Amino acid sequence: MAAVELSKAKVFEEPTTEKHELHRSINWTGAFWVASGVPALVLFSIGGIAATIGAPSWLVWTLSVIMGFLQSFTYAEIAGLFPNKSGGASVYGAIAWVRYNKFVAPLSTWCNWYAWSPVLSIGTGIAAGYILKALFPAKSIINSWQITLLDLNWLKEGLSLRINATFIIAAILLLCIFSAQHYGILRAARIQMIMAVASLLPLILIGVVPLFTGDVLKSNFLPFAPISGAWNLEGWTLFFGGMFIAAWSTYGFETAVCYTREFKNPETDTYKAILYSGLLCMFVFIIVPLSFQGVLGVKGMVEQGIVDGSGVAQAMAGMVGSGAFISGLMVIMLILALLLAIMTSMAGSARTLYQASVDGWLPKYLSKVNKHGAPTNAMWTDLTFNLILLLMSDYLFVLAISNCGYIIFNFLNLNSGWIHRIDNAHVKRPWSAPTWLIGVNTVLAFLNLVFMGVGANVWGKGTLLSGLVFAALIIPVFMYRHFVTDGGRYPDAMLEDLQMEKGQPMEKRAGMLPHLTLVAGIIVLVVSNLLVS
Repeated sequence: MAAVELSKAKVFEEPTTEKHELHRSINWTGAFWVASGVPALVLFSIGGIAATIGAPSWLVWTLSVIMGFLQSFTYAEIAGLFPNKSGGASVYGAIAWVRYNKFVAPLSTWCNWYAWSPVLSIGTGIAAGYILKALFPAKSIINSWQITLLDLNWLKEGLSLRINATFIIAAILLLCIFSAQHYGILRAARIQMIMAVASLLPLILIGVVPLFTGDVLKSNFLPFAPISGAWNLEGWTLFFGGMFIAAWSTYGFETAVCYTREFKNPETDTYKAILYSGLLCMFVFIIVPLSFQGVLGVKGMVEQGIVDGSGVAQAMAGMVGSGAFISGLMVIMLILALLLAIMTSMAGSARTLYQASVDGWLPKYLSKVNKHGAPTNAMWTDLTFNLILLLMSDYLFVLAISNCGYIIFNFLNLNSGWIHRIDNAHVKRPWSAPTWLIGVNTVLAFLNLVFMGVGANVWGKGTLLSGLVFAALIIPVFMYRHFVTDGGRYPDAMLEDLQMEKGQPMEKRAGMLPHLTLVAGIIVLVVSNLLVS
């Protein structure tokens, strides 16, 4: 018995720096503070959704965050099955799929990564725009000069790769954030706690103050119809397009379970982290869009500065007070909120790359960890990828493409909940979601595909195809790692997660159900897209 207790103790003791592994250094509150950057994602697309959907935009945000909250309970359950893994829900869900299809498992982690990673470029791009607007006149040379590197008009009208002042400032911000993450999750969590206290306050004030001052006007919600004018096919297409793009922000608190391998007590910390992060997001994603629309109205929300994000900070600052000092202070605090979201993304997406490498799905170099327990090679990869994205002239198009990956990830992982229930029924679950909720979330998985099929191209012709093509890029990457580097065999750690010994076949208790689910998902996506083509 003493030997068993000793063995258990070793599992949770702090690794030595010589091993260069992720460190068990935070509890659920640390993960909560790391995930506290998610509410700031409302700043990324609140203008775009409002300008595209019109009066029902507040309902889009409300329904979307409720869906995200329900879905998070599936993720909380499957995260508890793997206390020694990092990387988040996509990694835990991929374990369910790998028994049935080798290529679906890496698709899950890849799609989750390329959905989260662009937060770095989009967030720093918006923050850089705020900084330039605060420091220089709108018509100054520094705001207008640019060097066009490549014309991408063939992909989307007006799209190009360019270098300008926004790119330069955003790149500097990215490097600063990288430096903060370099010293491990504990220090990053402490930094983010300070930033969260400073930056979440304006979001809460923006949501609450107008409700008490009487600035939220009922007339700004009427007539309750999409901007197209009627609830016809075009109107519902716009509404579904809003549900599609809002998911990129409102579902994001699932990143709270990215740090299971770094929790001091993963059995209890995991579900607490995602539950309390979800409650915070429920509040912000409902109250902020409601007040935003109630004050500005549809007419104010369709202005160019609101649509492209450059004027969102100033508009929100005006909602809580007048005067240059208050406006400047609010802009600074909203910039901090954006930087908080970027830190959240870098921490989560880098760990997804790291764990996918450890599990044998992505190149081996990504599994390197420095002496502080930070996955530095994965972080450098994230940084390089986002410097390229920063060159793009249309951030909203980048967001829409990345969200195709996010919807695919959610579909696969919501279904992994019931697959784990069948294949791993014998494994102890620190926390279990109600069975009826697992069923509801399975239905929501297919509903998300409808949102993508109907609404993706609302954000630009070719968005859906571009997103699917980018998702498919994982196939050759995985094939090289698995069949060339590893000789067609998974790493030992991965085999342990599958609860199989070397050379032993994997048990597939779910039979054909996972395959039928994939086929059904493809049919739903294709049919929903054809309905609006």
